[in-house]
Amino acid sequence: MSLEDLRAQIDELDQRIIALLKQRAEISYQIGQEKDALGLPVYDPQREALLLDSLTAGDLGRLDAEAVAAIYREILSVSRALQRRVTVAYLGPEYTFSHLAAVKQFGSACQLLAQPTIDDVFGTVERGNADFGVVPIENVIQGVETRTLDSFIESPLLICGEVYVDVHICLLATGELDQVRCVHSHPQPLAQCRQWLRANLPQVETITAASTSAAAAAVAAARDPSQAALATATAAEHYGLRVLAQNIEDQPNNRTRFFVIGNMAPERTGNDKTSVLFTTRHRSGALYAALAPFSAHQISLTLIQSRPSPAKLEGPYIFYVDFEGHQSDLAVRQTLSELRELTQTLKVLGSYPQAHPPQPAQSPRAAPA
Repeated sequence: MSLEDLRAQIDELDQRIIALLKQRAEISYQIGQEKDALGLPVYDPQREALLLDSLTAGDLGRLDAEAVAAIYREILSVSRALQRRVTVAYLGPEYTFSHLAAVKQFGSACQLLAQPTIDDVFGTVERGNADFGVVPIENVIQGVETRTLDSFIESPLLICGEVYVDVHICLLATGELDQVRCVHSHPQPLAQCRQWLRANLPQVETITAASTSAAAAAVAAARDPSQAALATATAAEHYGLRVLAQNIEDQPNNRTRFFVIGNMAPERTGNDKTSVLFTTRHRSGALYAALAPFSAHQISLTLIQSRPSPAKLEGPYIFYVDFEGHQSDLAVRQTLSELRELTQTLKVLGSYPQAHPPQPAQSPRAAPA
């Protein structure tokens, strides 16, 4: 078939897709009316997780699961907006990895509110100025985000979901690579790209910035070809910078996990996680005993982290644990019941759908000429 014939087929398919999207939008609006009458929230993590699982489970042809999920996240975002626009607070500024996480989870049709600190994200949701918040919880290289853990100690908010963002770092500038003499960025990306910088820009000076976005903004404002920034590709597009190299992080599978926080408790999907905080009695073997119920009921732990109690730094310690399963599952209910008897305090932070594991990252490469 000729190019014109193939394009004619694409045009016909696009018209059919638009017609179907119009039908879907009308039904979504009607669902919104029913939700409003029943007092149900617009965002339904369980329903959306099950939908994405079903859409990506079969033969996708030349598409892959990540591509289908990305398309449908935007469709779901628009569908939510037809019912009521969801407001989401996140750790700002824009065009950082936290911003990418919020967009990945809620799509571009939601209202995003950048916040200066993790505490501000929690506070904005607690005061009702946002429906949900997105906060980092752990990074492959940097480990657990302790500020998020500490915020959960006092906050009444629950974990409603999780989302992973691959950390792909780009070198952005207005000039050429051989002109770069100074690189700006947040301390974490500077550390995560140390080997690449040593190999490709051994004499470069590094300057810390409040965020990757702030670094990109500073380089764009300077219009000096000797200045560069480590930031996201979306920051390059927004600030009008050239991408001199991309995927330059030293750890190719570096990624950050984020929590969605709010006031709702998602229902069981069959592929869930539960997170808890607990304190033990200050005596030998207390933690070992507290973890025994997980083993007895064959519950898989995915993360365990200790934090000193803010009220008393010498003890007891606060333990944060993620594990597979939903708190409505029989094995999880039994585990939590036994755990409550073995600990001084126990706080269930929520059960939520597990996020799909991210795809392997590509190797570092120079940007196309």
